[in-house]
Amino acid sequence: MSDTRPRPVPDPHLTADALRRGLAGLVEGLPPNRAAQAVERLIANYRGETPTNAPVLRDRADVVAYAAYRMPATFEAVRSALRALRAAAPGWTPATHTDIGGGTGAASWAVAGEWRTTTTVLDWAEPALALGRELAESAGDAGPFGARWERARISGALRIDATDLVTVSYVLKELTGADRTAVVAEAARAASAVVVVEPGTPDGYERIIAARDLLVAAGMTIAAPCPHSGPCPIAPGTDWCHFSARVARSSLHRQVKGGSLGHEDEKFSYVVATRFPVAAAPARITRRPQIRKGLVLLDLCEGAGDLGRVNVTKRQGALYKEARDAVWGDAWPPPEED
Repeated sequence: MSDTRPRPVPDPHLTADALRRGLAGLVEGLPPNRAAQAVERLIANYRGETPTNAPVLRDRADVVAYAAYRMPATFEAVRSALRALRAAAPGWTPATHTDIGGGTGAASWAVAGEWRTTTTVLDWAEPALALGRELAESAGDAGPFGARWERARISGALRIDATDLVTVSYVLKELTGADRTAVVAEAARAASAVVVVEPGTPDGYERIIAARDLLVAAGMTIAAPCPHSGPCPIAPGTDWCHFSARVARSSLHRQVKGGSLGHEDEKFSYVVATRFPVAAAPARITRRPQIRKGLVLLDLCEGAGDLGRVNVTKRQGALYKEARDAVWGDAWPPPEED
């Protein structure tokens, strides 16, 4: 049964803090060596080339290790995509959300930090759903408030109820090609807005482009990151479109990776499509801005469907300051503040 009480006003900072605390508490109860071994095995699995036809997360140790290791990165990547959606449709508020293949609920946490929604998380791994429910309940108002956690096989047979928002994050690689197509098509059929996120790798980008093509063919409009709904201007095999989100590293991250930095950058590719009008960015910064003395170079995907570069000089005054403050993935030029 879902909780029907009104959800408090979302606060993304409280949500992120609650997620970090919840994950830290989970790891405390798991022997460090076992957690590290589980993470290494899961990384090897996810880097494999063969799609799975069974849940990757087999038991609680697997799920705890996965959640502690991957949820913060997935949360930040999805949050970046959701903020791009909010920028393109600032007046739109989803009342319902379905998280396809949501596992422990990272995308649902990201949604909870942005809007009041009634969320349903679908996954075929019961241990992941159980732990996701546990994490959400421990967070109280700061987490996915009143979410439903339902077991479902993520395949071509999946059918979901009509909903305002669908998220599909870090799921498509686990599916066969036919199932990927069917799942994206089902999301497009059921939702007013669809957000798909994959790793920021060449093959992750290929899956995003395939999903983008399906969403456009289904009559949806691309809201982000592309400033247009036409064909991607990147020639296949020459490059890939991806972005970066800063993620705080946990002690488990440092243990597994042997690093000492307190953060890492999660590379991700994504697409957001809607069935309602949006104000897409005039252009999108597709690489880290290159700052020179008195000059900023910006690589852009432009609204006309082309790739381009602009040089913003100090003589351009306020625009130059905006360019110096701009980051990879931002809209360009920046929207005017009310």
